[in-house]
Amino acid sequence: MGAPLVLTCGDPAGIGPEITVKAWSALRDDPALAFAVIGPFEHYAAKLREADLPKPQLISSPPEATDVFAHALPILQMASGDKITDGKPSAANASMITGSIERAVGHCLSGEATAVITNPISKEVLYDSGFKYPGHTEFLGKLTEHHAAPYARGPLMMLANSELRVALVTVHKSVEEAARSVSEETIIQHARILHGALQRDLGLDNPKIGLAALNPHAGEGGAMGDAEIKIINPAAQKLRAEGINITDAMPPDTMFHKEARDQYDAALCMYHDQGLIPVKTIDFHGTVNITMGLPIVRTSPDHGTAFDIAGKNIARPDSLIAAIKMARNIAGTRHAG
Repeated sequence: MGAPLVLTCGDPAGIGPEITVKAWSALRDDPALAFAVIGPFEHYAAKLREADLPKPQLISSPPEATDVFAHALPILQMASGDKITDGKPSAANASMITGSIERAVGHCLSGEATAVITNPISKEVLYDSGFKYPGHTEFLGKLTEHHAAPYARGPLMMLANSELRVALVTVHKSVEEAARSVSEETIIQHARILHGALQRDLGLDNPKIGLAALNPHAGEGGAMGDAEIKIINPAAQKLRAEGINITDAMPPDTMFHKEARDQYDAALCMYHDQGLIPVKTIDFHGTVNITMGLPIVRTSPDHGTAFDIAGKNIARPDSLIAAIKMARNIAGTRHAG
């Protein structure tokens, strides 16, 4: 079964604490999915009281969660810097939010935890406090850069559900900046990471990657842009020469329907919305964000903090539950390999 999982608190003014409590309630009878939460004890205690659930239990290290999980939500205490009010984020809590991530990564690197599942953060709140990274993906890459295993060349962002897996060449960039950033080198780098992760983390022996074009109609032979001719297809040719099963540039408007999806195991898209719109449209509540190419396993829900519904007890925990299960499955596949 291995070590337990760890969850970060995310922004405590969002729906993270609520969906964490709901996920624990749904999964508490399955010891294989035992997890601990790194966050403010009293805030989680209040959420559990509101849900008429047992009070949480403080623990000092992740392994203790295994014995606690069935009867209480295990908490690794991290104090807040300011009063937590649902729907009203505070920059004074930024150090707790990022500290929760740092501690979770540390527990995974030490072997005390099997994987980290991150609850949603507000980048705007963190930016106001001096956070220097575009998002979770880049921050996790920095935290693990000196611990990389031979196979870990990430980070690479992938969103996945039962119908579609989508990875991104560029992530948190404007459309203009993303278009300028696409190069043979970046495509080859990210395709290699994706290929290795599909094998190592998902157990696919010879995964096929569907490569998205940058321009409409894959450039229409150069009439609508020549990135496909000059950059994308040459990169694909070099990757195939390495033994990676990848297509040439596919028109994005025709590569995500059911018959097209059946032709590849994962899509590699050029920019954020090109990939995330189809995967979230297919199954918003069941989609999981996975950071591939790291020496640790990290997943998260595919949604944000939802400050507008925080405290209303209407947030659905589906994506968080899927992220917890996905983290355990990936960890199991890595261990078996």
